[in-house]
Amino acid sequence: MDALLAIGTRKGLFLARSSGGGPYEMDPVRFANVAVHAVAIDTRDTGAGRPRVIAAIEWGHFGPSVLWSDDLGETWQEAEKPPVAFPEATGTTLAKVWQLQPSPTEPGVVWAGAEPAALFRSEDGGRTYRLMEGLWEHPTRPRWVPGGGGMCLHTVIPHATDPARIGVAVSTAGFFRSEDGGATWEPANRGIKVPFAPEGSQYPDFGQCVHKVANHPAHPERLFLQHHWGVYRSDDFGGSWTSIGDDLPSDFGFPVVMNPDNPDSAFVFPLHGDMDRTPVGHRYGVYRTDDAGDSWQALAGGLPDEPVYSSILRDAMTASPAGLFFGTRDGEVYGSRDEGESWDLIVRHLPDVFTTRAAVL
Repeated sequence: MDALLAIGTRKGLFLARSSGGGPYEMDPVRFANVAVHAVAIDTRDTGAGRPRVIAAIEWGHFGPSVLWSDDLGETWQEAEKPPVAFPEATGTTLAKVWQLQPSPTEPGVVWAGAEPAALFRSEDGGRTYRLMEGLWEHPTRPRWVPGGGGMCLHTVIPHATDPARIGVAVSTAGFFRSEDGGATWEPANRGIKVPFAPEGSQYPDFGQCVHKVANHPAHPERLFLQHHWGVYRSDDFGGSWTSIGDDLPSDFGFPVVMNPDNPDSAFVFPLHGDMDRTPVGHRYGVYRTDDAGDSWQALAGGLPDEPVYSSILRDAMTASPAGLFFGTRDGEVYGSRDEGESWDLIVRHLPDVFTTRAAVL
């Protein structure tokens, strides 16, 4: 099995390749000293005979942009006009692109989540994008409050079989879903608790601090959600949520990903929930459930035994048929080919890791 691992960092994009299941070999850095906030590896048929790599970068004072490569990162192309931009009538300027997500049901469609919180849609394979005005004009928007990372739309969840259905997560407005392809939206946070709110108002329609949401193509209604104060599961595409974090050493964290081979299995990375925000017990540890959240087990084989004080961001962990991977804020990337049972250090001494994505070539 040949695989590609993309690592977006504060100072460039790093691509690593594995041939025949062997170790990953690092390519030279792309976009050196440029922040790479989001990456997608589009394995659909793009006509190029190989996956398209799409990267959301921040050109410093030139601003954010999205580029694509059809030769696995050797060369890159960029639209003549800013590919993701707010219409002039909005009076808004794009701060960054937080998420790139190819559609599983619509050829050529790629979704982009942005800051300030907005959803954009591409119909040309990720070259150019248009604003989804239904979410931008949602009546609750004036009451959305930025989270610690800003007012960002950081997660896009297209339904695995129905292109009319799509969900997004906004920090700190919560999870929203559309049943008509993004024309209209409704908050979908029933059952997610906001503990600091006054008694009687701890389950609002919106205002939840959602850190990440994951879904599974074989069970399109099932979602797993990492919240600021909990881990949740939905079996009806966000219609309702059930708390599943009681068995974890901490229900605070940023990433959550699903096992591509098992819709009952998901992975989280618990952190200390106070301002420390380092791994629980100051040891790296991924936790896996195989029973949809009824129980969790720690997976740390091959990870460092010494104390660690680095953290992991919401998009720095990923799961695909190529394996399970996570990158840290001190520039280490670890990978597992056995669902987290054992880990290998892939690379160290990179810049701060923002995102990881992997695909079988």
